[in-house]
Amino acid sequence: MTTARNVMHFGVQCIGENENLLTAARMMRDLNVGSLPVCGEDDRLKGIITDRDIVIKCVAAGKNCAEVKARELAQGTPVWIDADADLDDALQTMEEHQIRRLPVLENHRLVGVISEADLAAHLPESKLAEAVTRIYAESSPRL
Repeated sequence: MTTARNVMHFGVQCIGENENLLTAARMMRDLNVGSLPVCGEDDRLKGIITDRDIVIKCVAAGKNCAEVKARELAQGTPVWIDADADLDDALQTMEEHQIRRLPVLENHRLVGVISEADLAAHLPESKLAEAVTRIYAESSPRL
C-alpha cells in the first residue's frame, strides 16, 4: 500500500496565523512555492493561503498586505489527510474538494503536503490524467 507519507513533499514551512501577507508573499518567493500552510500558535494547521489568494483577496481589493494577517485568508475548516492514509484516499480527497495541495498530518501536526507534482511522480499516466480532470472540473476560471 502506498501511503500519503510515501508521496508527500517533506520540509513544508508554515506561515504563522498572525504574520502578515507581505511576509507570506516573501516566504513564497524565497521558497519558490505558490502556497503556504497557515499554522496557529498551537502549531496546528489553520488553513492554506495561495499567491492567488493574496492577489485577489488583498491586493485587488485595495488592502495593505502589511496589515492583513494570514489567518484572515485561512478561513474555514482545512482539508487534510493522515500520513498513514492510502494514496487512493488522498487522491479521492483532492478530487472531492477540488484542491491541488493536500496537507498531510501526523498526530495533528503538519508533516508534509501532497501536490500535483507529487501525484505526477507517483501515479500511472492514465490515473493522473483522470485525477487532474476531476480536480479541475468546473473549478477553472473562465476567460
